[in-house]
Amino acid sequence: MSTNEHERVNYIDGDWKKPESGRTLSVINPADQKEIGTVHLSGKEDVKSAVETAEEAYHEWRRTPVTKRIQYLFHFKNLLEEHIDELAKVITNESGKTYKESVGEIRRGIENVENACGMPTMMQGFNNEDIATGIDEHMIRQPLGVVAAITPFNFPVMIPLWFLPYAIAAGNSFILKPSEKVPMSARYIIALLQKTDLPAGVVQLVNGDKEAVDELLENPSVKAISFVGSTAVARQIYSKGTLHGKRVQAQGGAKNMVVVLPDADLNMTTRIVVDSAFGCAGQRCLANSLAITVGDAKKPFTDAIKEKAAGLKVGYGLDKSTEMGPVITPDSRQRVEQFIETGENEGGKILVDGRGKKVENYGDGNWIYPTIMDEISPDSSLAKTEVFGPLFGLMHVDTVEDAIQLINSQSYGNMACLFTSSGAAARQFRYEANAGNIGINIGVAAPMAYYPFSGWKDSFFGDLHAQGHHAVEFYTQTKVVIERWSRDWGRTF
Repeated sequence: MSTNEHERVNYIDGDWKKPESGRTLSVINPADQKEIGTVHLSGKEDVKSAVETAEEAYHEWRRTPVTKRIQYLFHFKNLLEEHIDELAKVITNESGKTYKESVGEIRRGIENVENACGMPTMMQGFNNEDIATGIDEHMIRQPLGVVAAITPFNFPVMIPLWFLPYAIAAGNSFILKPSEKVPMSARYIIALLQKTDLPAGVVQLVNGDKEAVDELLENPSVKAISFVGSTAVARQIYSKGTLHGKRVQAQGGAKNMVVVLPDADLNMTTRIVVDSAFGCAGQRCLANSLAITVGDAKKPFTDAIKEKAAGLKVGYGLDKSTEMGPVITPDSRQRVEQFIETGENEGGKILVDGRGKKVENYGDGNWIYPTIMDEISPDSSLAKTEVFGPLFGLMHVDTVEDAIQLINSQSYGNMACLFTSSGAAARQFRYEANAGNIGINIGVAAPMAYYPFSGWKDSFFGDLHAQGHHAVEFYTQTKVVIERWSRDWGRTF
């Protein structure tokens, strides 16, 4: 690359370029608060340049046979596999998660690249011969044009790969605007993609903040926007994007509840729930943040999860013994601590307190240890607000019907999980719980790449989700052709 390795710049028209705005931000390692790089922020003119280049590239790219388009993805997939160790270390250093979590994230991203390689089949249309006498009718799928994704800090590789491979395999040109907190991972995957000799302008990277986002939302040449972030921002993205005539899929926040029945396997349930609640320091949209125990499950589950959470090893993510890393910024740590205080004021009882602790040799990191609060009231702000950190709450009810009612009464609908050995209870739960992703004896109900990531209610704005056939439908538009040909027209033989 022609630019300084520690600088995160844009990738436009097949080359690495500094934005014209001149604005920069430091990239900080959450484990020690040390600067590990600089990101250059794009202004409106920088984004316009990327869009113009993408639009120009699109006209040739859409004419490239789909069987040839996916060859670049096969190559990209192999490069991701070859560089998984180095890429995982980049993710850990800029996002704070453990090395194992970073590897897992990359694996889930690779699944989407693999799935998108099936685009020749996935974007097939259908037809009817003689739909009327002598008339045939066909439905075909065609790409939209220039599309963009605005992605968050917590999964800086996986979430861009929810979108990028499907978009370009379907024949679109694609612009990625990653979180300015974690630009290193995005730079890395785009640099790998560059090695495939993908035509210039088909995929581009623009770093930036709200100014860059606004230009993507307002620019008439951008036909579709994909977004993952908080509900408040997702709602704004959806409203503004659709106002400007774009397709939008906007994944919002969550308050995921897990229900524990008395017949659940206690050891398995405790281990899985702790992994879900405190994995990635609770900074994922599929983290279990509230447990609802039913009947006699209250005491054994409460005692078990208290012991398990208190014993987690917190530290720097590249230390192999670390089980949970820091939160992303000092502001995030302060926000979680404020939620703990608020929960206490609302009647919650702290069983495990993660405040005020440090990690040896990393005293300046954004540390907050696993925290468990009991007796959460259904009417409290803690029961209704996404914390996005390692704070786990406990609620207790008498029946599974009571638990389902609590789940269905909240505004979010990303995920709900049940732990039980009863098939009847499991069927009732998956039938009645109002959430788009359901887990039965699963703590993180993350769909495989060939299923949609199916958030409901305030957890999602739009009609078509990321991944699978939803991605194909989102990134293509249907065209119906009705045609009649007489045997005698144009016959010369």
